[in-house]
Amino acid sequence: MRVRDGLFKLIGLCLVAGVLVAGLLFPAAGGAGILSNQMSSTVDDLSADLTSNQSPLVTRVLDKDGNQVASLYDQYRLPAAPEQISQNMKAAMVAVEDRRFFDHGGVDLKGTLRAAINDVGGGSTQGASSITQQYVKNFLVNVVHRNNKAEQLRDQEANIARKLREARISMQLEQRMSKDQILAGYLNVVTFSSNVYGVGAAAKTFFDTTPDKLTIPQSALLAGMVNNPIVLDPWKNPDKALQRRNFVLDKMAESKAITTQQAQDLKKEELGIVPERKLPSPSCVGAPDYAGFFCDYVKQYLEENGFTKDQIESGGYTIKTSLDPKMSKAARDSVKKSVPPGSPNVTNSFAVVGSGPQAHQVQAMVANRTYGTDADEGGRSYNVVSDPSVTFGGGSTFKIFTSAAALENGDAGLNTVLPNPKSVSVKRAGAPRFEQPQHTSNLNGTGATISLRSALEKSPNTAFFLLENKVGLSKVLQMAQRLGLRHTMQSNTIGNPPITDPDDQRSKDDRLNQPQSKFYQTKLSFTLGVSAVSPLEMSNVMSTINSGGTWCPPNPVLSITDRDGKPVPVPSKPCEQVISPDVAKALAQGMSEDTIGGTSAAAARAANWNRPDFAKTGTTNSNESVAFTAGVDNYGVASMVYSDGSNPAPLCGGKPIVAGCSGGDKGGAFGGSAAGPPYFDAFNAILGDKKVKPVPQAPDSMLTSGGRAPLVPYVLDQDADSAKEALRKAGYGNVVVKKTTGKAKQGTVIAETPQGNVVQGQQITLYTSDGKQR
Repeated sequence: MRVRDGLFKLIGLCLVAGVLVAGLLFPAAGGAGILSNQMSSTVDDLSADLTSNQSPLVTRVLDKDGNQVASLYDQYRLPAAPEQISQNMKAAMVAVEDRRFFDHGGVDLKGTLRAAINDVGGGSTQGASSITQQYVKNFLVNVVHRNNKAEQLRDQEANIARKLREARISMQLEQRMSKDQILAGYLNVVTFSSNVYGVGAAAKTFFDTTPDKLTIPQSALLAGMVNNPIVLDPWKNPDKALQRRNFVLDKMAESKAITTQQAQDLKKEELGIVPERKLPSPSCVGAPDYAGFFCDYVKQYLEENGFTKDQIESGGYTIKTSLDPKMSKAARDSVKKSVPPGSPNVTNSFAVVGSGPQAHQVQAMVANRTYGTDADEGGRSYNVVSDPSVTFGGGSTFKIFTSAAALENGDAGLNTVLPNPKSVSVKRAGAPRFEQPQHTSNLNGTGATISLRSALEKSPNTAFFLLENKVGLSKVLQMAQRLGLRHTMQSNTIGNPPITDPDDQRSKDDRLNQPQSKFYQTKLSFTLGVSAVSPLEMSNVMSTINSGGTWCPPNPVLSITDRDGKPVPVPSKPCEQVISPDVAKALAQGMSEDTIGGTSAAAARAANWNRPDFAKTGTTNSNESVAFTAGVDNYGVASMVYSDGSNPAPLCGGKPIVAGCSGGDKGGAFGGSAAGPPYFDAFNAILGDKKVKPVPQAPDSMLTSGGRAPLVPYVLDQDADSAKEALRKAGYGNVVVKKTTGKAKQGTVIAETPQGNVVQGQQITLYTSDGKQR
């Protein structure tokens, strides 16, 4: 039985060899005959892919000064051109894997027949694949099918069909590439250890060197490891690794790459590997503590704008970001001073976004937490700066949206006197008969009336509750969206599906488990800031006001180049004039007294702060979260401190800020006293003696109610024709439509500029989605 099986196997292998001979001698006929009948046209495609060698590479994330802050990769691979690989490495690989590599045409027929005869004769099983064939196999497993386990298994099956495919591609490669190119391609794609791919990464990981500097024994160790990277791991199995290295040295002597005496002498050397296997972190977790959340947001931003996760982690891009290391470190130091990293259940998130009419570049995103998975060490695996993670809300900072809507609508000017009773119970305007009145009260006693300017400074609840009802809740919600809460108004607590884990207390909070705009469309408490919010988006709200009413997406990317150094375009949402410059000036002027005589004045004096700015503080009713938002110089800033544990508790003031008061000896934390100090501390260091930028003055038209230009219809989410018709009917017939990249259905309006108070007849630009964004 054994002899018969062996005979059949020999015949089969001889047939394979015969086919391969035909392919070598008559490539055109082979391509048109047996091989092309058994293999699809994908063989040609794979051959082309191998020629270009688009293997997964490491993507580098840089700060604005060009310093690397993170590596992103699925496979750790550092590519090396043929001339960047030492001759020692090439000789070692050829000696042990394919001694006739430079003589055959891609398939070693002599080796194939020898292996077949030896196997049938009862000898040890011998491999017959050339280096070219191994290049093909490894490229299929490690590149083409790296995310498909089933296909990877098929790529390694011991059958004739796979061998034929490998052989055909190998023969094509030999006609398209030089031997040196093929050898370098193989050395760049093969696995040397767990997640270490290619000779460049191997040289760095094992010897902390580059492939051009690999010595003979180093090369022998690496060449030997590809046979079985797990078993031959020099840290786990040094004896086996040493034995295999010495075997390769003998093979190098046999092939005349080195002398026998050299081999004997080099066998006496130790392995010479670095003491510990160290790879750079493959994700943003490995970034410095001032850059982790920023790095994660870069990935979020790119995925939102058309890049896939796989592209980012395998494309070999160089991403230059707008991360300002000086500013980020100053902000990091400030939040950690305010809330130490080990503080249980308390997070201080801090974001800075640049202002301007053309772009809002993100400058800093930090927290007292680190971006990571070790919760016991203060790590957070979700983005506490960009996600709507302040689950208890931004408090009175949301009064900005009510003020903006009232100013735009003409319901109030900065000097307009507003009713301000101690408490109020009011039925929402336009509510159905069955809807009950809604209640709020002021924390401290105030007068019966107050101007809008003073209300922004003192922040009474009842005045804004009544003003919101007068303006209309829908307009206030829309204003929050327009000014910058784009994701906040659409998302759950951290941009993920509803929280369903019964052990997570957040699962019981309705605010966090349905879209915010839907939940709050009947809640006048929206102006009190009780809904989840993104610190980054709140900083961009202040940047929008600081930019004269122009919203731009908070963009963390300055430029991207591909693996060849060529620029890669990054689609981005267009900037929009979302409120008139006059409304923006009035908002800034109305908030300009906060650090002078308002709710953050005491903290400002304590920090010797004397720079002009505009700011708004916020504190939720039970003190679970507090906020400070500001516009200063050319930046929008948000500092938010909140309880982030599974058992949230009110924040208590003092140093340090803690969740839960002990013995009632500490007062509650407030936006000015708890979230303000990191801002003052950080920007005293950041701005130093830089020239002061004054807060703009509100025009006279914004001091009283009424007298506004008409409001241009808000036509987002409509099709272009319907939007143009609505604008025409309102007196805006000069409409320009431009296409832009977007997820919405093709032709849907996804951006409109200008918005708000616009003189009739002025040109309105609509941006419609091309429907192509992934």
